[in-house]
Amino acid sequence: MSVELPAVRAARKDDHVELASAQRADSSTARDFDDVEFLHHALDGIDADDVSLAVEVDEWRWATPFYVNGMTGGTEQTGIINRELAIAARETGLPMACGSVSIALDAPDDFAIQRGFSVIRDENPDGFVMANIGVGRPASDAVRAVELLRADALQVHINAVQETVMPEGSRDFSSWQRSLESLIAASPVPVIVKEVGFGLSRRTLERLSDLGARVADVSGKGGTDFLRIENARRTNAQGDYSIMSGFGQSAMACLLDAPAGGPQLLASGGVRNPYDVVKALAAGAKAVGVAGTFLETVRAGGAETLVPLIRQWLAQTTAILALLGAARPADLTHTDILVRGGLAEYCLLRGIDTPSLARRSSAHHAETLPRDEARHPDHTDLRSQKQ
Repeated sequence: MSVELPAVRAARKDDHVELASAQRADSSTARDFDDVEFLHHALDGIDADDVSLAVEVDEWRWATPFYVNGMTGGTEQTGIINRELAIAARETGLPMACGSVSIALDAPDDFAIQRGFSVIRDENPDGFVMANIGVGRPASDAVRAVELLRADALQVHINAVQETVMPEGSRDFSSWQRSLESLIAASPVPVIVKEVGFGLSRRTLERLSDLGARVADVSGKGGTDFLRIENARRTNAQGDYSIMSGFGQSAMACLLDAPAGGPQLLASGGVRNPYDVVKALAAGAKAVGVAGTFLETVRAGGAETLVPLIRQWLAQTTAILALLGAARPADLTHTDILVRGGLAEYCLLRGIDTPSLARRSSAHHAETLPRDEARHPDHTDLRSQKQ
């Protein structure tokens, strides 16, 4: 593994932030969140005071169903961003991940680089914090990354598409499965395996389960596009990879195509608002990561601007769950969802039974009927027909 100069890597970190922000300002990417609708049952609503937003992910219990996903760190500029994100997470109870700490692991004596990440724990001493490293790192780095942030979990990102387009990226992915298995085994805290915006397919999720991963963030396309970001950093002589624009699967596609019995799923990639969060939860995510929207907000006004936005999201998420009759996020997997457009075409090609998703509340209701009522199929069938 070649090691770049810290200054080169720091410049790339800052470039990523600027290019990601510019991309959000000029984004026309179609998002599969818009291809999912809820079937409205006008009398299914409950009291919003009876809704709990708490979720259980692996061995953890989080107070909120969405979290600050990994973004950046390791430079003066990104350290300021991480500090403001950490303050917002502390004030609202959101779990938070950082960007890749590899730059800090390779420069252990550079206090400024270390501070760009450790500030997260300093500002949020009691919160749930996730460290982040890339696959391909030595197994011992799992321990070092966790120690740097006194982290509760470790994200290990896999980013073959980004590496392919990155001018200084690796093109050898042959050892990644072995590396991932060793990182999972060596980590002193549970590992979350995540993509960086191109999705985790059914086959990949099955392999992750075989490698010992208990949690995976499908991180689909539709949000920050690292193919586009890295392509913008290339020179004409290095070739143009815009020919691959749109590569990968969306978070919603990955959730609907996920195997039964695979890792518990988190979702991220293009999450714009609380309604997107609710849709991802209904599609099977245990919790939802948000990056670009929060980054844009914190850059505009710091934690002072982000905290009110997060509180608004929490209130709106609660209200939407009450409307849908879901007392907790996990109950959303029993709501009826309609899949349309390009996402429906994806599901058709992958053999996903979308009609059953549009009727699952009736099936769940039938399973929970009292025994004497369940003995009268005509009554149950009539109710299903009316719905």
